[in-house]
Amino acid sequence: MAHTQHNIEEYIEQLTGLYGDPRKESVTPFERVRDAIDRKQPDRVPFDFWAVPETIEKLQSATGTADLESLLQLLGVDCRIVEPAYVGPERQIEADGSYYAVFGTHRKRVTNEFSTYDEYASFPLSTADSPAAIESFERWPNASFWDWTTLPARIARVNQDTRYHIRYDIGGIFETSWGLYGMDKFLMDLVQRPELPLTIMDCVTNILIDNFKHSMQHAGGLIDMVYTYDDVAIQNGLLMSMKMWRQHILPFHQKLNAEIRKFDVKILYHSCGAVYDLIDPFIDDMHIDVLNPLQPRAAKMDMRNIKDNFGKRVSFHGGIDIQETLPQGSQDDVRDEVRSRCSILGAGGGYICTSAHYIQADTPVANILAMYAADRRA
Repeated sequence: MAHTQHNIEEYIEQLTGLYGDPRKESVTPFERVRDAIDRKQPDRVPFDFWAVPETIEKLQSATGTADLESLLQLLGVDCRIVEPAYVGPERQIEADGSYYAVFGTHRKRVTNEFSTYDEYASFPLSTADSPAAIESFERWPNASFWDWTTLPARIARVNQDTRYHIRYDIGGIFETSWGLYGMDKFLMDLVQRPELPLTIMDCVTNILIDNFKHSMQHAGGLIDMVYTYDDVAIQNGLLMSMKMWRQHILPFHQKLNAEIRKFDVKILYHSCGAVYDLIDPFIDDMHIDVLNPLQPRAAKMDMRNIKDNFGKRVSFHGGIDIQETLPQGSQDDVRDEVRSRCSILGAGGGYICTSAHYIQADTPVANILAMYAADRRA
C-alpha cells in the first residue's frame, strides 16, 4: 500500500493530535499495558521506547521537546523506567580514560561516526584462581550504593498526569558475569573449571536479588514490572548448547525469578538473537511473563509462528527491526512493519510494540516518527 511521505513537522502535528494530552485518554497507559500483558485486547497496542543517547538528542532537537518525558509523551509511549538515585562510590577513572562500572567491569569509551559506546577494557576476574578470590572481589557493589527511598517520589513524578506502566531494571546474570571474566574464557571454563564462572554468577545473582528486595521494600505496589536479561543467542542460533544453558545458566534465573515471584510484579525477560528453541523453557522453567526483544531477522524468529506457538502463554515486547527496516527502510517500510507486528502479535492482546533493541544513531528521525505515528490497532 502506498503512503504519503511525511516531513518532521507533519509527524509532530499528527503525534500531538493523537497523544498530546494523556489526561484526556479514556484508558490510562497502565491499563493498556496491563491488559496487553494479561492477553486481553486493549483499546490499541501499547508502545514502548528505547534508544541510544544520540538518538534521543536528535529526536528532542527535531521535535522541540524539552526533555525525555516530553518526548515520550509526544510519541505516545505507555511505559516508563524508574531507578533509585545512585549514591555509591564515584566512578574510578584510570589514566587512559577507562573506568570501572558499578558491577566492577572495566570499560572504555569508543566513538564511531554515529555514537559513543562502552566496550570492555579488561576483565578484572580473569585471573581469579578460586571461588574465595571471586567472593572477595573488592569491586562488588551492595545495596547501599543506591538510595532506595527516592523511588516513590520518582514514580510519583512520572505519574503526575496519568498512570504509566512502571518498570524497574534488575539486570543480567550471565552477561554481567562474563563481562568480569571474558566471554571466551567464561564459556570454556563452564566446561573445564565450572566452579569459577558459577561462583561469579552466584555472586551477581545474590546482588540482584538483594537490590530487587530493596526496591520492593520501598516501592512495592508502585512498580508494575521488572526487567531482567541475558543474551544467550546470536543471529543464527544459540550461543551455547541447550544442555549447557539448562545446566549452568537457567538455575540462576530460576533463583532470581523465584524471589521476584514473591511480589505482585510481572517479569520482562530480554534475550537477543535466535532464541526460538528456548522460548518454551523461558516460559515453563523461568516463568517469564513477557519476552523481549523478538529480533525479527534472526533465524527462526518468524512473528506469525511465534505468536501461534507461544502467544497463549507469554506476551511479547519489541519486534520492530533495527538492523534494516528502521535505519535503511523507507517510511512506508516502517509503517508497514508496525502494522504487521500489531496485527499479528497484538491480536487478542499480548504485545507491546517497540524496537527490537536500542534505536541506533544512524536511524533517520523521520523513520522513528513514522514508527510512532503508525496505526496501532491490532
